[in-house]
Amino acid sequence: MTHRELIRRRRAGALLALAAILLLVLGALHGRGTGQGEARARQTQGATPAPRLSTVEAGALVHRAESYAIDRIRAYTPAVVQGGRRGDEVALTFDDGPGPYSLRLLAVLERLHVPATFFEVGSQERWFSAATLAQLRAGDVVGDHTETHPMMARLSAHDQHEELLEQIYRIQALGGPTPRLFRPPYGSFDKTTLHQLHHLHLLMILWSTDTEDYRRPGVETIVRRALAGAHPGAIILMHDAGGDRSQTIAALPAIIRGLRRRGLHPVTVPRLLLDDPPPPGQPIPKSLAGG
Repeated sequence: MTHRELIRRRRAGALLALAAILLLVLGALHGRGTGQGEARARQTQGATPAPRLSTVEAGALVHRAESYAIDRIRAYTPAVVQGGRRGDEVALTFDDGPGPYSLRLLAVLERLHVPATFFEVGSQERWFSAATLAQLRAGDVVGDHTETHPMMARLSAHDQHEELLEQIYRIQALGGPTPRLFRPPYGSFDKTTLHQLHHLHLLMILWSTDTEDYRRPGVETIVRRALAGAHPGAIILMHDAGGDRSQTIAALPAIIRGLRRRGLHPVTVPRLLLDDPPPPGQPIPKSLAGG
């Protein structure tokens, strides 16, 4: 068995386990307060066990649960900076790809069995779609980072809509699921952006920790910044494109080891939002540039 096959098998096992948990939860919710759950349990005693879910079926169930979690959060806020603080999960996120370093960065994540969320620029798919396809095959999440990486707050409503929609079309054309998450380039957005996100059923994902790895400050600095901002629910910002990302790639093993030593487990953003969503009542984040 190759290393990649081992990774896929382990991820498939994790999906099946989560699917089983979700089925139990959904069954309990369906029968709560009516006695149906208890009656159903009595009826099925001694019956033939239900067939086991395939990896594809389990993955689809998890995707639906995560999508439902995103919609629940969209009902009370258009944007989040981090998840809740009650769990032990963090989300590693990477912007501006796909690019020439994306496959190398993905190889490190796969070797360390770490899922991630990539916010991708649609126009980059012309040259580097192989990286996006590899991310999708690995079970990572691809979000919307616009088509051409503009300052959204400087654009008209029409142009903002096109920037969001064209990137979505690119991912759909590759066979990927329709993006549900959006990250604004430069942190720039305005009321028009929020209106467009609502129309396209997108949740804006900002970040609680910025490593500023795009400045290439050195491997040790990137590691230190990532771990300094690591806490339950943290969303950590890094980049896999937009320049030389060799420092980010070199920093990843130390970041992941540091997170695990603290008992923190890297997950995708949708999984973080499913397991430990941010509580309602948080202030809507402000644009970091031009809005």
